[in-house]
Amino acid sequence: MDQAKREDDYGYGLFPERKRSRFKKGSPAEAMFTLNRRCQRMLKVAMDKNPYAKLLLSAMKSSGCTAYMDRHFSCEDCDSTVSGGFDAASSQVVLCQNNILLQSHMNRTVTHELIHAFDHCRAHVDWFHNLRHLACSEIRAANLSGDCSFSNEVARLNFGLKQHHQECVRDRALGSILASRKVPQKEAEKIVDEVFDTCFNDHAPFGRIPHSKNDAEFAFRDYENRAVEQLNLNIHNRRDYRVFAEDPCEKRIDAFLLTLARL
Repeated sequence: MDQAKREDDYGYGLFPERKRSRFKKGSPAEAMFTLNRRCQRMLKVAMDKNPYAKLLLSAMKSSGCTAYMDRHFSCEDCDSTVSGGFDAASSQVVLCQNNILLQSHMNRTVTHELIHAFDHCRAHVDWFHNLRHLACSEIRAANLSGDCSFSNEVARLNFGLKQHHQECVRDRALGSILASRKVPQKEAEKIVDEVFDTCFNDHAPFGRIPHSKNDAEFAFRDYENRAVEQLNLNIHNRRDYRVFAEDPCEKRIDAFLLTLARL
């Protein structure tokens, strides 16, 4: 795949530093870059303290995909229209240091992109050639990340409609597809509609739609409790096991694989 096609077809043009030589990590030039330092600080807070991100990182680790801050996250300058992205080619979450100014925005962006990373880990998602796979993950990310929470929608002056959460999820998933792929809007709308119900109702690894930080904290505690129970069961049965070898979300992961196979 040549560089021009990669940028034109897959949204890489929105992230110009993906194609540019970068500062050597840890160099004085990078340390002096204020936006980068701020982005790194906010990212660390999100990974350490935000329950949405903590649950996703734990679920990825238990599925064999441990995410490291210095390897799998990259703070970069981006197009003014985006906050972040997931680069499946390098398995990196891209965070737009010039557009993310608040910790709440960082938390939401990290969560959104980690949902894509989680899907990338647990299923053979064909990001570049199957728009139904992309649409499914975008629906899940909009649904589970807090993008469409009541407070965020009020801030956007969008509220009061029946089934508003579903419409917000649909609109944001559609917008993400149109931003990153050269596809007619009617075709994108058709694809989103075709997979919407199945993917909207896939809540892994949260087990529910976390409408608030409190919901996410409950989901995180439930996830940890299930993992501990499974580990204790393995010890009790004196089996050969790897830590979290049998993921408590294993059935939901299998369901997602089947979902992708059907799309």
